[in-house]
Amino acid sequence: MLGPLFRQADLVIVGGGPAGATAALYAARADLDVVVVDKGLTSGALGMTGRVENYPGLPAATGAEIVESIRRQAASFGADFVQAQAIGVDFSGDPKTVYTSRGDYRTRAVILATGAMGRARRVPGEDEYVGRGLSYCATCDAAFFRGQRVAVVGGSDEAVEEALFAATFASELLFLAPEREPKAAVGLVRQLESAPNVRLLRGYRLLAVVGDGRRLTGLRVRAPEGDETVLEVSAAFVYLQGNRPETGWVGGSVRLTPAGCVEVDEHLETSVEGVFAVGDLLCGEVKQAVLAAAQGARAAIEAERRLRGRAVARVDWK
Repeated sequence: MLGPLFRQADLVIVGGGPAGATAALYAARADLDVVVVDKGLTSGALGMTGRVENYPGLPAATGAEIVESIRRQAASFGADFVQAQAIGVDFSGDPKTVYTSRGDYRTRAVILATGAMGRARRVPGEDEYVGRGLSYCATCDAAFFRGQRVAVVGGSDEAVEEALFAATFASELLFLAPEREPKAAVGLVRQLESAPNVRLLRGYRLLAVVGDGRRLTGLRVRAPEGDETVLEVSAAFVYLQGNRPETGWVGGSVRLTPAGCVEVDEHLETSVEGVFAVGDLLCGEVKQAVLAAAQGARAAIEAERRLRGRAVARVDWK
């Protein structure tokens, strides 16, 4: 069943890292109506990198600074960046639909650029309690736990943004940051610290999800000092990252390799016409931001070619 229509676009790009942001730059400059759906500046591999010294033209910068610079350039040509979580797709029709935590987007073409931050290893109890108190989208599910004690686990911009949202419903929110200093923007962390019903637990590691067989009842965690304890909560929203391609939200709509990587042809087009994939979703041997950016540019050029019925891709439009 379709949700609320947020807007329509020529091209929806899911993921705003170097690949997705560069694709947005090229597509917007080609006068396409472009929407980029992204979870947050520090949710991707580059955005979480503290120092980059080999990105062309930038002697030294943080990963977040590089991504933000590309996004600003893309936005100057009209690309629309939306902070939201993609939660599903329908590629069966025309237009295609991308479902997000902020509504549905109908689009003529899609570029998948969600990277490889998925987790191959889950903690005990995690799979058992997904949908039974455990969620990966507070925007989607926090309202179901109004007036209850909940937890958010993570340290990225996305985790903090989702925690701030969940805190508007919770009686108390425990924010478990695996690192003593969350990787999220300082301003966001300060907002979290100032929220009256939020407890920021720095350096706490999630060990297991516990429950009564029907519902989640708590989280087993290890404190910075090494002590283990169970925190009683009614719900937990987990935003931990790993290095698997982020394809679960696509729901089998495009063909994957046995290793979970997205299959593409020489035009970076997936098994679905008009749907392209770039960056770490392709599981290339060399993972470099500049290579991801190049793929983003190529995918945008190919998407423009297909949308406008060109036999040959154009390399410039101005």
